[in-house]
Amino acid sequence: MEIEVNTWLFNVLSSIEEIDSFFIDKPMTFDAYQNDLRTRRAVERNIEIIGEALNRILSKEPEINISNSRKIVDTRNRIIHGYDTVSDEIIWSIVIKYLPQLRKEVQILLGE
Repeated sequence: MEIEVNTWLFNVLSSIEEIDSFFIDKPMTFDAYQNDLRTRRAVERNIEIIGEALNRILSKEPEINISNSRKIVDTRNRIIHGYDTVSDEIIWSIVIKYLPQLRKEVQILLGE
C-alpha cells in the first residue's frame, strides 16, 4: 500500500478516535450529542475529514474494500455542500453504526 493511502487511513482512525474523545466526560447518547452544538460541529468536521480521506483512498486504490465508504463520502459532500440539510439523526447513525466497523477495517489495513 502506498504511503499516501496509509496516511489517509491514519487520518480516518485519528478522526474516529477524536469523535470518541468528545464523549469521555458525557454519555455517548443521541441526546448528549444533539444538545451540544460544539460537539455536533466537531463531529461533523471529523466526518468531513473521514469522508475526504476515504474519497482519496478510493480514488488512489479503488480495489480497497472499506464498508460503507461511499455512504460516508456522500455524507461528507452533504455536510460541505448542503450544510443546511444535515440531519443530526444521520450523523449520529454514522457515529454509532458505521464508525466502529470502519475503525476495525482501518486498523486491519494499517496492521494494528
